[in-house]
Amino acid sequence: MSTVFEAADRLPGLIGWAAARGITPVGAPFLKYDVIDMAGVLRVRVGIPSTEVQGEGEVVAGVLPAGRYVTVVHTGPPASLTGANRDLLEWAAAEGLTFDVTPTDAGDAWGARLEVFLTDPRVEPDIERWQTELAFLLAD
Repeated sequence: MSTVFEAADRLPGLIGWAAARGITPVGAPFLKYDVIDMAGVLRVRVGIPSTEVQGEGEVVAGVLPAGRYVTVVHTGPPASLTGANRDLLEWAAAEGLTFDVTPTDAGDAWGARLEVFLTDPRVEPDIERWQTELAFLLAD
């Protein structure tokens, strides 16, 4: 799971890279989990929502598919998101909701499983007050 923190650490660089090329974020930065195999594989993308792409470099468009999402906002340190994820998954199962996820040999491939960072640590230094939105794409 150390890969998650490495990906999150790339957010400031990504935002700076985009700003230097005139790309203005239209929402909060996020991590998008593409493949999860808790025994060994974790493929994560770092992103910011934007209405346009300018400049050169590795820019991936369309990583946030349209559709219905289950979301919840968690307040507290990022390390406590594991419990929030578990609670959201248990609630969705009790409600009979199914997610856009496909088991593969590499792990579970998700249509969209996001952690959206709503709090800027430069503005709110108290980690106990940081807010993170979890958003999972539902199956059709």
